[in-house]
Amino acid sequence: MTSRGTRTTGSRGRVIAALSIAATGLLSTRAEAQTVSDVLTFLITNQSIATGNFALDRAAAQATRDTIAHALVANLATLPVSSSSGAFVYRLNTELGTVERASQSFGPFFVERALTVGQGRAAFGITFQHLRFTQLDGRSLSDGTLVTTANRFVDEPTPFDEDRLRLDIGADVATFYGSVGLGPRVEIGFAAPMVALTMSGERIDTYRGRPFTQATASATAIGLADILARTKFTLFSEGGAAVASAVELRVPTGRTEDLLGAGTASVKISGIGSLERGAASVHANAGLSFGGIAHEIDYGGAVSLAASPRVSVSSEVVGRWLDGVGGIVPVAAPHPTLIGVETIRLEGDNSRLHMMTVIPGIKWNVADTWVVVANVAVPITSDGLRPAVTPFIGIDYSVGR
Repeated sequence: MTSRGTRTTGSRGRVIAALSIAATGLLSTRAEAQTVSDVLTFLITNQSIATGNFALDRAAAQATRDTIAHALVANLATLPVSSSSGAFVYRLNTELGTVERASQSFGPFFVERALTVGQGRAAFGITFQHLRFTQLDGRSLSDGTLVTTANRFVDEPTPFDEDRLRLDIGADVATFYGSVGLGPRVEIGFAAPMVALTMSGERIDTYRGRPFTQATASATAIGLADILARTKFTLFSEGGAAVASAVELRVPTGRTEDLLGAGTASVKISGIGSLERGAASVHANAGLSFGGIAHEIDYGGAVSLAASPRVSVSSEVVGRWLDGVGGIVPVAAPHPTLIGVETIRLEGDNSRLHMMTVIPGIKWNVADTWVVVANVAVPITSDGLRPAVTPFIGIDYSVGR
């Protein structure tokens, strides 16, 4: 009798607990947010599940929001830009006293090569890329399966009440860049990315399999991301082998409230190595950044091949480690007032973010010194905010005396 009475009481308590939790979130709200940061804050902190611990809820929501925001800034405000040297690089032939091309290939896309554009020469270009972010730390953002908060009975495998988040994040980036050779070994350059960022989403409370839309929001932001200025100096060059160093300064020109800028300047110091042998060339980079959203270590390697005098193919790998940006992890804790119920929250950690991308593509010399650039970037790690595939197209023009 005692055990039978205990089961009856537990069953009633379970029904009462479930109903009291579900009753808090059946009203839907909508926000037309003015900034992208507002959208994230509204969607992630507009919680419908009663957890009994407002302080933990707010801390977890803010950590999740900050993780997504930092990951987005890492992809936009500190977006890797095209190689500074342009498609054509030149050097002085001391034996003939004339200027000649220093490389048969048109070089890599994002990995720097040690050769400069050449004394008295300049290269300019514009590139376009489209990003649609579909995953965060391996979890889907776009299909509404990302659970941010949930309640479940400890003896049941699945939650009975869940808050789910759906986000649709897209960005179109146009980058104008250029470089000028101040001497046979020195080059200065810049890159100015313009971003059109859109974000929309909804928060859905799913109680016992029945979905209730709790909140929707959307925002669009158009503006400059952080502008980059850079200097490259060739330290050694002989017989097709070259070594260079580079310094880059990112100026905080992007609006932080729209997640287009890091908010603070950053400096990057890089080492560059290249080996050019006939139609083939190999390049390797390593860099260290200070300031911005986080300390960063980046690396890259590329192989370029002149398939014909007018066409080069290239394949490269670029990677980045960002310190302290972190990811999101589910954390379970007992419900403070409901016996036998635990709450699961997404929380941010302080782990290092590692992003690696493979980039194959071509460069085509369509006329004179005009070169069309096309590639596709495919991420091979799941850390951070991740697009499925990023198409990239651009045009590069070299000029000089």
